[in-house]
Amino acid sequence: EVHIQESGGGSVQAGGSRRLSCEFSLTDDYIPCMAWFRQVPGKEREGVASLDRAGAPMYPDSLKGRYSISRDNARKTLYLQMNSLKSDDTAMYYCAAYSQNGCPTLLRSDYLRWGRGTQVTVSS
Repeated sequence: EVHIQESGGGSVQAGGSRRLSCEFSLTDDYIPCMAWFRQVPGKEREGVASLDRAGAPMYPDSLKGRYSISRDNARKTLYLQMNSLKSDDTAMYYCAAYSQNGCPTLLRSDYLRWGRGTQVTVSS
């Protein structure tokens, strides 16, 4: 049984930082490709960070330098560190696992398993 659970969301002031966590339990000890996405109502879900099995990250150009993805394999937890937050970062953030089309990848359609999300609200 695959279980993915995000946490760490909440309200934060613009300019502040937030770290999200994604605890995962998978069908075996295989560490898959994983990623963070975000979505606001009325817009497509967009990839914000991906991490391959070796720990190599990928970010969209717009977020490089502000977002950082990491993983603790022993704790089976994926993290997303977000710095210098802006109101545009307000969104529901989702953790995803198991890419079916290469890794790292920021394409929503590549991922097979998803958490339910955690809301981040940035106030100015």
